[in-house]
This record gives sequence, structure tokens and C-alpha cells, in this order.
Amino acid sequence: MRRTTASTPHTVGVEAFLRANSSSPAAPFFGFAHLIIRVANSTSQTISTASNPAYTPCIEIRDNTMQDSRLIDMQALRIFVATAQDCNMSRTAKKLGISQSAVSQTIRMLEDSVGAPLLNRTVRPLTLTPAGIALFNRGRALLDDACNIRSAVLDASREAKPSLRIGLVDSFAATCGTHLVQQLLQVTNQLAVRTGLTPNLGEALARRELDLVISSRQLDLEEIQSQPLMSERFMLIAPPSAPKCRVAADIATLEKALPIIRFNRQSHLGEQAERALRRIDVNPSHRLEVDTADTLTAMVAGGLGWAVTTPLCLLQGARSAAAVRVDVIEDLNEERTLYLHTRQGQGEYGVLGKEIFGLVQAILDSQVTGELREIDPALPAMTTIHSWR
Repeated sequence: MRRTTASTPHTVGVEAFLRANSSSPAAPFFGFAHLIIRVANSTSQTISTASNPAYTPCIEIRDNTMQDSRLIDMQALRIFVATAQDCNMSRTAKKLGISQSAVSQTIRMLEDSVGAPLLNRTVRPLTLTPAGIALFNRGRALLDDACNIRSAVLDASREAKPSLRIGLVDSFAATCGTHLVQQLLQVTNQLAVRTGLTPNLGEALARRELDLVISSRQLDLEEIQSQPLMSERFMLIAPPSAPKCRVAADIATLEKALPIIRFNRQSHLGEQAERALRRIDVNPSHRLEVDTADTLTAMVAGGLGWAVTTPLCLLQGARSAAAVRVDVIEDLNEERTLYLHTRQGQGEYGVLGKEIFGLVQAILDSQVTGELREIDPALPAMTTIHSWR
């Protein structure tokens, strides 16, 4: 089998080569012959071939900057992980059906390979050194992945439902995430959902830790296609008793009565809200910042101040939304757009991306629009649902 992986700075590329090898004692555990992890610090393209059927399952850790290569035997890694879990070599030996001396020698070999002690042998029960903790955490995850490789490949060969890792920006996850996940569970075999801020999700997509992302910023990444899902205008929310704002000039009166509650300025949402205010020459003093839309809405509802937000963010704080007043200011001419990010030519994920786009459209149109209308009849008109382009 031949596989090509494009590597970027600080990106770990994994090339897995599977070969049934019944003569190898480790084959029943792993079902493949050679697993390589390559750490690259410069843009490169790597091509490897598992050509020797007699290979023992192993990991090659290669750092291109050091031109140094060390091999870690997969069976040795399995023995070390079992020892770390049991904190006792004799129990590990009994569990694996080998001698205690074999366990001890294997761990010594690993320590020589990595150049650092892995176990603290001066105490009972055994404890891990910092190097041992690092190897245990990564090794356990690697062994789990190794055991799942065969079934994953077989599932793919039978045209089984794909596994999917999707990232959702917080405001979308809180308002539409449950409805979307209910739909995705019907078309995927395994589903992993990560939520967070737009920059973090974009970085995870670039590192191939995620397959699809819904976020509030168009990603300028090679091979990434960004489809606009929904646009929403910024608006002002305030306690019902606060001075009403119909035009930008009214904000000066509101400022004198209450301070502004801002989104975190390091977030993309916070940047957009600040830009919207600057465009109408409004620059309130900095008193209070929050990280989440529901916290912001709750504080406005509690009379602590006023804020600039969007319909979807207001829906995220639905528990407090009924206790705030929405002021639509035409001069506040700023929009936030949600995008669906997929990789171009990504096989089944490309097809699934278009299907997910349709699912989100339906959720926004049927579910979200109605919920916004219940908060304030003016809110649906402040949102635009886009079509696939």
C-alpha cells in the first residue's frame, strides 16, 4: 500500500501501513506491520511503502531537524503501557503470559531507545517519571488507534457510514447543535463534536483534527472550501427601562445611564462588535467583558448594562432573552456570517458536506426562525439563510 501525506510546519502526519502477518506474535493484537509517525518541521511530502513482510510492528519517530531516528517496538510499547497501568511488573508478566525478566528487559530497552528513565523503581508501587507519563499517555492512545485500524478499514471497504469529526462555533452549537447532531447520527458511524471559538476550530481543521467546521469566519486555508450558511445583523440589547435607541445618536444617552457589556475582544465576535461601534463613531469606556453570549444576555437582563449582539447569540441566552429589549439601529451596519468549511475533493466528506449544509438550512429555516420570532418579531428579518453555491 502506498499513501501520500502533505505535511505543514508543526503538523504530525501519520502513515499507517497494514499487512496481515500471521507469523508475527504481535499480529493478533494489531493486524498491521509497520506504523510510522513522522514529525516534520518544514513543508514536505512523504511517501512510504511497507515492503518487508517480516517487519515487527513498530513506531518510527523521526525529527527532520535533528536527522535522528529511533524505533519503538509496538509489542514493547504494549508491555510498558500494561506495566504503567498495573504499577507492578510481576502482575503485568502474568497478565501477558511472559516472564517478569522479559517485562523488565523490555522496559530497559525502551528507556535506552528514548534516552530517559520511564519508571521510578525506588518506590513501591512503581511510579512513572515525567518521560514515562508522556509515553504512557501517547502510547495508550496509539495502541487504541492501532486496535481500531483493521475494523475501520473493513468498515470503509464495505461502504459503511463514515466517521465524522465536526467543529461547531459556540453560538451555533448552543442553538442548533442538538438538532444537527440528531440528524448526523443517522448518516454517520461514529460522531465526534467539538465546540469552541472560531480561531481554535480553524486551527483544528488545518491540522486535520476535524473533518468539517461551522464557524463565523471565512478560512483562508489551502484546499478549504467555505460555504456561507447564514448572515445576521448586529443589534443593541438593553434592559427594558433603559433609554431607547432608534438611531446611533441615541447611544450617547444610553451610555450616560448604563455601561456597555462587551464580548471578549480577543474573540472574532468581539472584534466584529467593536468594528460595528467604530463605524458609527461610538467608543464607550471599557468596564466589563464576558466570554459567552448567554452570560452577556443574562447580565443585560440583570440591569448591569447594554450590549451589541446578534439574533443567534441572543437565542443562545434564551433564558434571559425575554427580560431584555431589542433595539434595531439601521446605522449599525455590520453582519456576522456563519460558514460551513469542508476540504475540496474530500471524497465522502465532500458529499456529506453538502448534505450537512442542507440539514443546517432546514434547521435554521424551520426551528431557529420560529424561536427568534418568539423572542421578538423583528429578529427573523435580521437574518439571511444562504443557498449552496
